[in-house]
Amino acid sequence: MKKLPVTVLSGFLGAGKTSVLNHVLNNRMGMRVAVIVNDMSEINIDARLVDRNSSALSRVEEKLVEMSNGCICCTLRDDLLKEVSRLARERRFDYLLIESTGISEPLPVAATFTFEDETGRSLSEVAQLDTMVTVVDADSFLEDFQSLDDLKDRRTALGEDDERTVSDLLIDQIEFANVIVVNKCDLVTGEERDRLAGILHHLNPEAVIEYAVRGKVSPQAILDTRLFDMERAEASAGWVKELNGTHTPETEEYGISSFVYRARRSFHPLRLGALLEQSFEGVLRAKGFLWLATRHDECGLFSIAGNTLSLEPGGRWIAATPAEDALGDEELNEYVGQTWHPEWGDRRQELVFIGIEMKQAAIRANLDACLLTEEEMASGPGAWLGYRDPFPSWEYADAPDVMAL
Repeated sequence: MKKLPVTVLSGFLGAGKTSVLNHVLNNRMGMRVAVIVNDMSEINIDARLVDRNSSALSRVEEKLVEMSNGCICCTLRDDLLKEVSRLARERRFDYLLIESTGISEPLPVAATFTFEDETGRSLSEVAQLDTMVTVVDADSFLEDFQSLDDLKDRRTALGEDDERTVSDLLIDQIEFANVIVVNKCDLVTGEERDRLAGILHHLNPEAVIEYAVRGKVSPQAILDTRLFDMERAEASAGWVKELNGTHTPETEEYGISSFVYRARRSFHPLRLGALLEQSFEGVLRAKGFLWLATRHDECGLFSIAGNTLSLEPGGRWIAATPAEDALGDEELNEYVGQTWHPEWGDRRQELVFIGIEMKQAAIRANLDACLLTEEEMASGPGAWLGYRDPFPSWEYADAPDVMAL
């Protein structure tokens, strides 16, 4: 049977996902479109808006599936599996649109389509994820992205255990998109719009950028694009491409640029801790691998999103892993061939920075100053264990240690 193509609409609260959805439904070129709406609020305003369109389109058997009081990517995954499967098997629709909640991350939604149930069946048998769309508020994106707020501050968290920041959520939604719809362009100048587009392009060079006012975007831009591919999506973020050697050209007129910092000496924990208490001027996004002297065998994952910084455990370096664990893995062998140092293995500093008017030379110099000196490196890992380490333990860490820049 022909698989039901699916577009997922993501975007932070107030970005205009529902406006985009309504516009597409009103200009769907005769397609029979099913809609799944997920809204966290007790009163499903989004669902009611869609319902008006659904009723108006009842002549072509369009249908609204309203999913309330939960999150598509978390508590409602089972419901999503059932609803998408049912709609696909009915074979009455040409297309399915899913509008996820404003605090939903796209990756878990996409993973739902490859998830196998207890019988070994998957949505991929009957439905095909076609396009991941993220709607961005042109007027407030940068302010939200550079905010220190977490979702609890905005009263939108999933619960007490939801420690996500607004900037972390926005970066997840941007970096996993095939299409980014910059909405509310009437509220910004042309220069501001183009500057934002340059930033978004650096954060996700793969994404197609569309512009909209009141959600009016061409349906062809987000339906049946055939852009989604899980492997490509997981590697679409700008920082991943920079690490892989695919540089995104600078947007010179707006001072937007990116660079990679690399080093084969470990960081002194005290010197690095002091640096991370300072602001990384101009940096909007940073991500990469970090080697801390006092944690010789553990890889650190370093991240900056807006004005929040996190340093969390990333597992053991391959050089600290028993050799038999790596045998026979071609991809791993290729990786080792590219990164291996005769003494330190794959241990290294490899950090990508993306920002506006960044002082690249100063950032590099500050990071260089945190590296162990040649004499300190020569003393070896046994001596490094004696250094004072101001960072929280990674052994029992359940969540990233988040700092305000």
